[in-house]
Amino acid sequence: MRPGWLKLLSLTIIIATGFLWISNATVNASKLAQIPTVGIPTVTGTPLGVTVVVRAGQDQINVRSGPSTDYPRVGVLIAGQRVPAYGRTPGGDWVQIGYPGVPGGVAWVYSFLVEVSGSLPIVEPPPTPTPLTTPTIDPTLAAQFIVDTQPTRLPTFTPPPQLVIQTFAPVDQSSGTGGVPMGFIIIGLGVIGLFGAVISLLRGR
Repeated sequence: MRPGWLKLLSLTIIIATGFLWISNATVNASKLAQIPTVGIPTVTGTPLGVTVVVRAGQDQINVRSGPSTDYPRVGVLIAGQRVPAYGRTPGGDWVQIGYPGVPGGVAWVYSFLVEVSGSLPIVEPPPTPTPLTTPTIDPTLAAQFIVDTQPTRLPTFTPPPQLVIQTFAPVDQSSGTGGVPMGFIIIGLGVIGLFGAVISLLRGR
């Protein structure tokens, strides 16, 4: 066989091998690009259910461990914050919410400070907490703050001496005159003297 035919045969084999490799790659690519005929499930978020949101105008509200101000405060909700709600008290004054970080993951908020997005079932509130210690007053310490003030004695009232009103005895006008007023006696004596003087003048003529 001539060398020229060998070169031509080798070139033909190389071209045929390359053509087969390209064809195989094209078929595999078409298989990968094929669109599946089955439905593809879509991922959706879990619905939050009934929620509460802090009412407008409230900077923050207290979150308590039970439905009363007797329970301790366990946190706060800020304005516009939305959390899931699970139940309410029989009167509807308090709402049970989801609050991570506390025992059981639930807490309570005052219903008039939040807006509820749906209806809630009535749930049983937790037992009222009892104080750990009963506050007592140390009598020794309390005695230090008691000021013993001596009562101020009010002045006594001394009544004034009894007023003595001087009385005068009536003048007895009947003494020495026989009950005749002294004026009449004087006038009578004057008349008698005048009469005597007239008689004396008449005798002297």
